[in-house]
Amino acid sequence: MMRRDLVIIGAGPAGMAAASEAAGRGLSVSILDEQPRAGGQIYRDVDRVAPLRGDILGPEYTHGTSLTAGLLQDAIDHICGAVVWAIEEGFRISFTRDGSGAQIDADRILLATGALERPMPLPGWTLPGVMTAGAGQILLKQSGVVARHAILVGSGPLLYLIAAQMVRAGTPPTAMIETQTRGNMIHAARHLGGALRGWRYLVKGARMLAEITRARVPRYTGATGISIEGTDKARAVCFTSKGCTHRIPCDTVMLHHGVVPNTQAARSMGVKHTWETTQNCFIPQTDDWFQSGIEGVFIAGDGAGIGGAKAAEFAGRLAALQIACQTGHLPQADRDQSATMLHRQLAYEKAARPFLDAAYPPCTEALLPEDKTVICRCEEVTAGDIRRFAKLGCIGPNQTKAFGRAGMGPCQGRYCGLSVTALLAQANDQTPDETGYYRIRPPLKPVTLGELAAMNDSTLDATE
Repeated sequence: MMRRDLVIIGAGPAGMAAASEAAGRGLSVSILDEQPRAGGQIYRDVDRVAPLRGDILGPEYTHGTSLTAGLLQDAIDHICGAVVWAIEEGFRISFTRDGSGAQIDADRILLATGALERPMPLPGWTLPGVMTAGAGQILLKQSGVVARHAILVGSGPLLYLIAAQMVRAGTPPTAMIETQTRGNMIHAARHLGGALRGWRYLVKGARMLAEITRARVPRYTGATGISIEGTDKARAVCFTSKGCTHRIPCDTVMLHHGVVPNTQAARSMGVKHTWETTQNCFIPQTDDWFQSGIEGVFIAGDGAGIGGAKAAEFAGRLAALQIACQTGHLPQADRDQSATMLHRQLAYEKAARPFLDAAYPPCTEALLPEDKTVICRCEEVTAGDIRRFAKLGCIGPNQTKAFGRAGMGPCQGRYCGLSVTALLAQANDQTPDETGYYRIRPPLKPVTLGELAAMNDSTLDATE
């Protein structure tokens, strides 16, 4: 059985930075990631795509090549295409790769699982032609495909980034239907002073908006009553903005109202999570070095709270410094000296976050959808079903499995979990912390009997 000083799950900015830092301090490192190439969601396929579409995706994207280059160190074993499905006590990690199962042992684990787009359940969101904005961006990054006659719906900086990238690609969106209101912006103004510390992000946002405006993309703010029309596929988006009702025909709808930490692996290990009101989601509890309450388990990047790609990079390096110190590869004085600048850079990257969280909150209609709206796509459970379960005495997400099948499909609650918590909390007049979340158990991802039967340690030999 292979054993490493550090096993990192996730090859996004936090995972790549941590691997490079830890290997540079003398640790043996394995990094497991589901994708065929390193980069995570934000830098997806960056080594191949940067020379082809770097002008469209921008310098923030091409920066990822500096992180992927750091994985070329001999001490780093990058195992791509690895789907982690269990993490046992003693830090034995089980995963599948190329149809076979394998295991690896670790002295320390760093979870760098990143973020998921917050699901946006609205009437018609299950129609063909409706996707998350992030999925649309993946098409652009990997294949150079830009959705035509597309409408962007929701709120947040990512919506502007994708719109600007579509403009640069020569296929601007048909319209942007935004849910944030003037009141949100007024509320966010109290955080503007702190946000000015990260003024480069504000300038970047202003430039993206200028690109969108120059391309004459129609923008509708304060949108409510949003629904997607169609029978065989998405045909139009209907909504109300500033007292006027609109219906805009389209071929594609891209939804986005923020991202949330991917906490499945951390929850399966028993890491404690708490509700973060400003980001409207659960986050794992970690210290200043991103160590969880379980000794030897670290969580860095957006999986520990949304901060963005550069913040994730610095967090990954800080976690790696602490791991190197704990394992005797780095004196504490050297750790502290190296960490000083990283802590400053991390604070700078997070300075604008309170402003952004207040200015672009999640869409209330999608957090608490109408009864007919499907929230669990795997099992076709509606918001009305969850409310009915609450009336029958259901007080938490785990109990819903006794009343129906919410959270029991292939995604195992990744995409409906927060919706179920929100609906039950409202129905039972509880806080999200009181309501709780699904109890996550292995397998974290679907695994076949064939993959289990093919489990063998020698699978790892081919990755070195």
